[in-house]
Amino acid sequence: MRNKKIIFILLIAMLTTLFPIQVFADVVTADTVYMNGNIYTVDENFSKVEAIAIKGQYIIGTGSKTEVDKFVGPSTQVIDLQGKTVIPGLIEGHMHYPGEGQKLIKLDVFWKPKDVILAAVKAEADRLPDGEWITGGGWNQEVWDIPEFPTKEDLDSVAPNNPVALKRTCGHATWVNSLALKLGEITKDTPNPQGGEILKDANGEPTGILTDTAAAFVNSKIPPLTEERKKEALLLAQEELFSYGLTTSMDAGSGVEDIQQMKDLYESGDLKIRLYVMVDSGPDAEAYYEKGPEVGLYDNRLTMNCIKFYTDGSLGARSAWMLEEYSDRAGHFGNSRHTYDEFYELIKAARDNGFQVATHAIGDAANKQVVDIYEKVLSENPLEDHRYRIEHFQVATLEDIQRIADLGIIPAMQSVHATSDKNMAEDRVGSERIKGAYAWRKVLNTGNIIVNGSDANVELVNPYHGLYAAVTRAGRDGEPVGGWYPEECMTREEALRSFTIWAAYGQFEDKIKGSLEEGKLADFVVIDRDYMTCPSSDIKDILPLTTVVGGEVVYTKDNSNVTVVFQGDKMVFDSAPVLENGTTYVLAKNLFVSLGVEFTYDEVNNKYYVNNGSSKIEIDAKDGVYVPLRAAAESLGYKINWYQSSMSVSIGK
Repeated sequence: MRNKKIIFILLIAMLTTLFPIQVFADVVTADTVYMNGNIYTVDENFSKVEAIAIKGQYIIGTGSKTEVDKFVGPSTQVIDLQGKTVIPGLIEGHMHYPGEGQKLIKLDVFWKPKDVILAAVKAEADRLPDGEWITGGGWNQEVWDIPEFPTKEDLDSVAPNNPVALKRTCGHATWVNSLALKLGEITKDTPNPQGGEILKDANGEPTGILTDTAAAFVNSKIPPLTEERKKEALLLAQEELFSYGLTTSMDAGSGVEDIQQMKDLYESGDLKIRLYVMVDSGPDAEAYYEKGPEVGLYDNRLTMNCIKFYTDGSLGARSAWMLEEYSDRAGHFGNSRHTYDEFYELIKAARDNGFQVATHAIGDAANKQVVDIYEKVLSENPLEDHRYRIEHFQVATLEDIQRIADLGIIPAMQSVHATSDKNMAEDRVGSERIKGAYAWRKVLNTGNIIVNGSDANVELVNPYHGLYAAVTRAGRDGEPVGGWYPEECMTREEALRSFTIWAAYGQFEDKIKGSLEEGKLADFVVIDRDYMTCPSSDIKDILPLTTVVGGEVVYTKDNSNVTVVFQGDKMVFDSAPVLENGTTYVLAKNLFVSLGVEFTYDEVNNKYYVNNGSSKIEIDAKDGVYVPLRAAAESLGYKINWYQSSMSVSIGK
């Protein structure tokens, strides 16, 4: 008997040596399994699978239906994707998270015509008592009929009794009225501060445009939002990001107060999005140097491990710091924020205190300063895996594009900036320097990666605009045909990686997210078309159906009405579109105004006449106010694509 026991023990020992212990263990039962999908894992091989099994917050298996079936138990929820496309939860690699939420509760003038902006300011002035501030942002003079900076007189004409401060879309210029200048104590004798400019007219009078640090004169006089309103804004931003399939946001600069409000909302369970927060330089950074990095709080939802610095302004505001003068403003080189020695001390302090660093740099002089000082600090105090970042890396010398690859510096380059700036960028820098501007292909060809994002609230946060811009180098209007400097395009795979695994790498989190692999967080989004195969013009129109964070569904698209998408934005109708016998009818007025065409209505014949350039097009009406969407759009030269899963129509060229 004793010999039999010894033989049995030896047999077990031999089997466990030959086979992994998992062979003998019970297979873990999944909480949820998503089956029958077109799932892009964005792993090293960019593999596709059919199914994902989830337990708690994590993925416990991926593969074919057969391979994942083993995780299905009596209590497992099995969800049939019916062939829909799944991609990893998108990572917003650079945005201003509190600012995006606050934008939603302030005056939104994003890229609107100047007369529309002034009308909105007037409406606010009529609504508010005298003396109350009117704030907002998003204006861009480059899309106006006359692409010139506005003036204080423009605002004075509609709001003489309310101080007004409207940020430019880039965030680096502020348009104010005379009352705001008075409250900020800005006169013709006020000198420019370091890192900013008070624009003045030929008589030396302030024009009403303040760039970068000069805006502080006025900003310091604006009453801050209450803590309750700030928290409301944080939740509004979360709701917006989830609706786009964004499951993580890199917040490009927040202070201790903002971070505490985030923590309060995580404590209450209201905040679920994952945030990687860059701590603002200055007193907030000093507070964190005493505290130390905070990593993976609230089940890997909140991390403060990076300090954010600034070296210059923006190209649109002509405050980006350039090595040579601006091509469209003689003698002007932009604005540097710090001397070499000042910036060296800042980066050295961050390194000494164990923090990752990220620096805003737009102009080639700013980028060179950052690369020089990163190299100096890391040579003095080496760190093998530093993942130091340059935020924007917008205009750089060809030499510095290679240097950042050699030094392991990560560029965070927002692809939408190229398509937003294409109308003015070459005017600013000329035909030679443009070769190193928005140069994604040159960056990737060095072996480097790119962290992508939107820079919201500077741009719209919609990540599919960024994917589209990366692939096409065209604006959302499709112009220019073939793309702006198309040789710098990314492939679709590269673009998706830039919003997922590369973005995760840029925040030291590629081991837990950024791809759909066993052991990683179950963060993903189900979308309404195949990103890899749909027409490139349709990428900007992609609509998420379901967003999942840590295995929890946090967003589901409402398909009770048809959604109409034009140039990547959902059209707004005074009343919802009507789907009748396979035909979508929409309010004619809203459609034609959105498409920018002139129209008249013939009440006798119940027809709309649309001016399509040299000819008039006749469109039958329904009930005097509706028109069939497909017939109307196609008669105007647009293409229509219908997506059943999202009950949506894409209008494109």
